[in-house]
Amino acid sequence: MSKKKVVIIGGGPAGLTAGYELLKQSKQYDVTILEASNEIGGISRTVRHKGNRMDIGGHRFFSKDQDVLDFWSEIMPTQGAPAYDDKKLHREKPLVENGPDPEKEDKVMLVRQRVSRIYYLKKFFDYPITMKPQTFKNMGFKRTIASGCSYMKSAIVKKPEDSLENFYINRFGKKLYSMFFEGYTEKLWGRHPRDISADWGAQRVKGLSISAVIKDMFKKVFHIKGGKVETSLIEEFIYPKYGPGQLWETVADRITEMGGKVLKKHQVISVTTKGDKATGVVCMVGKEKKNIKADIVISSMPLRDLTLALDAKVPEKIVEIADGLPYRDFVTVGLLVKKLNLKNETDIKTLGNIVPDCWIYVQDTDVKLGRIQIFNNWSPYMVKNPDKTVWIGLEYFCNEGDDFWKMSDKKCIDFAVDELVKMGIINSKKQVLDSHRERVQKAYPAYFDTYKDIDKLIKYLNKYDNLYCVGRNGQHRYNNMDHSMVTSFETVKNILGDKKSKENIWNVNTEKEYHEKK
Repeated sequence: MSKKKVVIIGGGPAGLTAGYELLKQSKQYDVTILEASNEIGGISRTVRHKGNRMDIGGHRFFSKDQDVLDFWSEIMPTQGAPAYDDKKLHREKPLVENGPDPEKEDKVMLVRQRVSRIYYLKKFFDYPITMKPQTFKNMGFKRTIASGCSYMKSAIVKKPEDSLENFYINRFGKKLYSMFFEGYTEKLWGRHPRDISADWGAQRVKGLSISAVIKDMFKKVFHIKGGKVETSLIEEFIYPKYGPGQLWETVADRITEMGGKVLKKHQVISVTTKGDKATGVVCMVGKEKKNIKADIVISSMPLRDLTLALDAKVPEKIVEIADGLPYRDFVTVGLLVKKLNLKNETDIKTLGNIVPDCWIYVQDTDVKLGRIQIFNNWSPYMVKNPDKTVWIGLEYFCNEGDDFWKMSDKKCIDFAVDELVKMGIINSKKQVLDSHRERVQKAYPAYFDTYKDIDKLIKYLNKYDNLYCVGRNGQHRYNNMDHSMVTSFETVKNILGDKKSKENIWNVNTEKEYHEKK
């Protein structure tokens, strides 16, 4: 009996998970993964630069889904001995019995402490906002009183949740919204929150609110365990020794070992169809066209690109919806510096006593900079010399083709360095030892323009019963990595069970609350 040919478009978490699970669970499928770039992992890849590594966008490995946790553990077990920084600083971490030693082995997940804060008014605020005395001190008496009154009003008078702005105001009050959400959201999306669907908040913020923050604080004070923990309140996560790309490169190797094919620099330009079936794809490999036949097509390519790539006569209205789906693009500038002018006033020990943050959200609207990643704190192994240098990623949100996107590497890096100096995070350009710029297309599927009609597009695509859409861009949904993987788990279940309805695949991460209890 000949094997069924499965073509998977995209070598990111969703595509690789689908390929791995199909090959692992059945011998009846011939799996080919087509990746347009020369890199594995999509936006979960790791970029290498002169001994230092960059995580594009930052990826915490944390999930409420046991299948996801089992998958990660199978590919890369959690540490059984202290990592370099934990050992040197005498930091205690939960270790797994007989787990690998990260000082001796590479394929290992580290246990990391989650610290993400907001940098606003040249002060640090917890992210999400907490009710600590330091928060009120940073805000000042007037802002604190105004925020409290505003929150009480929002608790009584609820706005219709017909926009992201109202979604935030209902949970935090107008004053805190204007301080900590409005400007940052506009930086991220290039649109005011009043013009963005509340769906984005429902997926990314879930049950988080002032009341959730107070409950979490109350539990910590009185040492109450159990119950619901909101996504943004988790305090620990696991992380591959050399960044997320290491895990996905390992998955790609496993797929090859199991007989699958992972083909890089294969850009899909057309999906061939016959009636209600996808029959294969056409790729560009260099300047050559390549036809690949398929019994099943799993797509993690952007929903817009997939629809426009169909060789069928797609209804004009559906083409309009697909063509109007918006995306936000992304630029990361990596800078190697001797030190940052940010004092570590926490009780968390770090190498070089740098601030312990993985991410710093830059709230001030007088700079374009959106977030700062400190790669030393994700993993000491991401940095060539973590004792004497700090390797950071400055994250900028933009649109492909705009003035910022089109800047030369030098101009963009100079712009980023100037902003750091302006913010007082470094003293001068002389502190920068090395730099690197990365551009990422379609990093964030956005929730405005024709997004309101996306259900019509999904209904149309679902008529192709052997075509499955998975992952963040594949579903045009701002999923975390674990949700992207779950869309592939569900797809594989449907393929192996010959299930026709795809409702379970599209329903991943549409619940109103996302509670992580692990």
